[in-house]
Formats: sequence, structure tokens, C-alpha cells
Amino acid sequence: MGEQPEVMKSIISELHLKFAEKTWNETFQLVRRCMDKPKDQSKPCGPLVRSLERLQEVFNVSSMKTMRSRLEMIAKQQGMGFHITEATCYLTADLFYMEVVLLPYGGVEEVKVAPHGGSPVPSESFLQLLRSKDFAEFSMKLAGLFNQYNIPGDNEIKLKLFASLHLLGKDLQQISQLPRVPKDSEPEMDMINNGRIGCLTAGKEDCPLMIQFYTPPTDEMKTSDIQIAATEALVQAAQVIVGVSDVTHKLQVASVIPQPPQLDPQGHPVFLPSSEAPCEMFPACFLLKLQPPVPMMLCFVNKLSQITDVAIPDVDLQWAALPKLLMRRSNLPGETFDEQDTISTVPLPGGVIHSYVLPGEAWELSAQRATAVDSIPFTHPAHVPALLELLRHQCAINTLLRSCITSQRDRAGFVCDLHFEVLPESDTSFSVTFHQPHTDLLAVLLVNVCDSNQITCTLFGSGIKDPSIDEYVSTVMKRFMSVPVTMTTLYSKLEEITSTPISPSRPATTEAENDHSAPSSTTVTDTNGASTTAFSQSASVPEESVCVSASPGCVVSDAICELLPEINTSPAVDPYPFSPVGVFSHWMTNGGQLSEPI
Repeated sequence: MGEQPEVMKSIISELHLKFAEKTWNETFQLVRRCMDKPKDQSKPCGPLVRSLERLQEVFNVSSMKTMRSRLEMIAKQQGMGFHITEATCYLTADLFYMEVVLLPYGGVEEVKVAPHGGSPVPSESFLQLLRSKDFAEFSMKLAGLFNQYNIPGDNEIKLKLFASLHLLGKDLQQISQLPRVPKDSEPEMDMINNGRIGCLTAGKEDCPLMIQFYTPPTDEMKTSDIQIAATEALVQAAQVIVGVSDVTHKLQVASVIPQPPQLDPQGHPVFLPSSEAPCEMFPACFLLKLQPPVPMMLCFVNKLSQITDVAIPDVDLQWAALPKLLMRRSNLPGETFDEQDTISTVPLPGGVIHSYVLPGEAWELSAQRATAVDSIPFTHPAHVPALLELLRHQCAINTLLRSCITSQRDRAGFVCDLHFEVLPESDTSFSVTFHQPHTDLLAVLLVNVCDSNQITCTLFGSGIKDPSIDEYVSTVMKRFMSVPVTMTTLYSKLEEITSTPISPSRPATTEAENDHSAPSSTTVTDTNGASTTAFSQSASVPEESVCVSASPGCVVSDAICELLPEINTSPAVDPYPFSPVGVFSHWMTNGGQLSEPI
């Protein structure tokens, strides 16, 4: 037994000597030969495949042979066939094939794509990717094309479904070209965020049917004291494909739009009546394949099914708190409090640092839980505009929440200047609680996302009873789609107001004496230089807007409830359909008392 290690060392030494002078090309060919040898199908050659892929990535494509090998590997990764005839490679699937004409030294002369029964069509996009040797992008684009043609069923069904998908694309294109009133001065942004079918890329031989339907603004906020870039832009898209279904559905076998296309009095596209629309039953349906998947709350998922009358399969749906999903989908590390609350620090220009906490107790409620939806089944082009509006609505909510959970990996040395607590209030609204400037008092900003184009903000507990500040903050929130940008702006406004002395012409009333958080009047200049109206002095805080149902141990919320009788309130209007947990419970306790009422 003692000789076994020596024997192994001898074998390894001999192997080293044998392959010491071998080139990478010879090693690569050896791995290929090992993969091509007959093997037990029950034992996958995963290590060999990974070795080949790693070799390919570091290999310099400088010959026709190496380019062939690279294309062969990409074809196998996508589940496609691969054939070679002299200087031409064929990447094949059931309903299309790609033809790549090679040049010596690894160059590419031409790339063509041919659908089933059609003639090969030159593809400039695929050609440029191969000429630049951007194999990762080439593989990704090929995967999208493969999904477009990867239709379930036998050959006859495949061809019929492919024809139906082609007709759907043409109808969607007609809908997208119907007249409408622009809502954004930038045409491409307006088409993506407001178009009935978003920004549609019609399916061609070398291009899948794609819809871009949402992107947040990329503008910058510039005032005298802040300059903040808005949320990083991410274009949300969907590929339209055909998917298998357990039940049969009616799918079009001809256009379902009357000619010429028309709009009804409400501005919606007109479709042929179901009795006149030529359809056929198939064990399949159309799919919006979301790229990337969209975290959606339960109520939104249910609305998807109500629009299409096709259930969203719940087998693979994994439910979690919406902030956790957003953090996970953004590849953010996140920081936790008691392994439940989401806490993040957001550095801003000028050295200002915000801290945001999203309490797990509130966001873990069943009504607030969400799941990442990656595909939405539908059966008719009329479903698409309504689905996109719902997706945009959820994306707007996600964009706002994501803006305040951009966590920092290293918090060492961070001293947060301002703290905020974000609570869910309904399916489409949330509140942001914060300390008012120069006082120990709290204020609450209620953010209501009515849809992707309508966002309203209402300030409670600040001692300011003027709708102009709500309108101003709502405009900022809508324009920049960022909670930190909006809260920075609002806090600056409140600092400006509270630092302005009371006008001698308007003596303070008894109510104003009890509310030191706001002066009787002041004039604020917005970013365009226009003066806003003076803010009134008395607070208007509905009882329910500050404390509906405080969580156990939340001494601040309890203190607010005790002080409510002393607050000058408006008629009771509950802006919070759901009972929030404790407001600001993680930071401001102050022995169970507030120094002054809000």
C-alpha cells in the first residue's frame, strides 16, 4: 500500500512529460474526441462539456477550424443541430436554420437565416456579431430566435401555430400604428411607456417578435443645492412566443382586425366579433416572455388572469415580500434587521446619506407578498394593451421601491443624515415616515401610484395645509421616479419653510402656537423660478393617517396616538386602507414620548 502514492506520482509525471509540449489546439481536439466517443447515456459528460467551453472562451478564433468549433458549441448549447459542408456551417432547428459562410483565418463572409419553407435571408445583425467575435451576444440573440421557432406539437401543428404567431405579430403592428395623443416629448420614450403595444419589433426571419413596454426616466434633478441622477434605466421587454398548454385555446388563423383598422369612441382598437373571427382550437397559447421577469403582487397576478381568462400556472411561483424580491432581482446584497426588515443606505451627492427601512412585519403580510412572473399566457391581440398597462403599473411601483433599497455593501464610516421608514398602505400605495427638520416631530408622505402615469403624493403631519406642496412633490416623484430624490427635495422645502420667520402682517393664531413645525406663511421658489403660494400654518392630520394600528412595542406610534386629541384635524378621511405597523419604530423612541405634537 505504501508504494501506491509513488506509482500515482510516476503516472502523473509521465502525463506531464507527454503533454508538456502539446499546444492548446491539440488539447482542445483531445477533449472533442473524448466527447465524440460512445458513452453511457446515463452518465452525462458535464465536466468534459465545461472543459470544452472554458477552452473555447480562452481560445483565439484565428482559423476556420476554430470558428467551426465555436459555432458548433453554441449550437449544442441552444439545442440545435450542426452540419458542415466545406466552408459553410448550418445551425438547424425544426422550423428554421442559420447558414454561416466562413473565410480563412476565422473570418465570416455572410450569415443567412431561413424559416421553414422560405428562402435564406441575409442577417446583418448576426453577421456583425460574428465579425466582432462577440460570441456571448451572438449566443443570446440566437437563443431568442430559437425560442421564437421552438413551437410544440407535430409538424402540422407546428406550422399552423407558427402561422398564427405571424398573424398575431401583424395585428399587433397594426394596433401600434393607430393614432394616439403623445404623452412624452421624447418619441422613443413615449412609444415604450405609452404606446398601446409599446415599442414593437416585428418578427422577421432573423429577429424575434419583441415588445419594449417600460423604462424609468434617466433625467437629472438640478437645483441650487442638489444634483441627483434618477433611477438607472432598465428597459423592460417581452418576447412574444407560442407555448404549450394543458387545455386547448382558440387562436387566430387569420387577422382579427377589420380593414381599415378603427378605434372605438373610447380610443380602443376595434376587433372582429368572436363569431366572425377565424380561429382554430390548439393545445397551446401565446406567451409574453418577460425579460427580465417582473416581481408582481398577488392582486396584480390575479388581474392578469382576469384580462386573459387564462390562469397563470402557480406551480413554479415562489412568493416573498416585494422588497426582498426587488433586492434579489437587482442582485443587491441587502442588509437585514432581525432577518426580516430590509434596511439600506443610499448615498446622495454632497455627502448626504439616507437610511431606509422597510419593516418585514408589514411587507410580509399575505396581501403584500409578490412573485417573479416570467411569462403571461394570452390568446388574442386585444389582451396585449391591457396586459401592458397592468405590467407598467407594477413596474412603476417596483421602480419607486427599488430606488430606496439600493443597499451599500460597506457601511463602515457611514453616518446617516436622514432616516425614513417605508410601509405598504394598499395594493398601490405606500407611506414614507420621516423626522421634520429642526424638530422632533414626524411627518408622513403618502405615495399613491394610481397607474404608471398618475402618481400623487400627500403630506401629513407637517403643519402645512397647502395643496401646492403636494402637487409639487407629486410632480417631482413622477418626473424622477425616485423616492430619495423626492425626499431630498421635500426635506429641503420643509427646511426652507421652517427657517423663514413669521410674517408680521399675519400674526400667529393659537393653533399655530401649538405647532412649531411650520411658519404662518412663506414663499418658495421652485426649480423653474416660479413662486408658489404661501403655506398656511395649521396642521391637518387625519387621525388614521398617522396611527391606525400600532404594532406591539412601538412607543412612537403609541405616543402619537396619545397626542392626537391635541391636534387640529380635518374631517376624518382614512387614506390608509390597510393598518400599518409601527411608524418609525426602529429609530425614534425617546422614552415613549414625543417632545411636541405633529
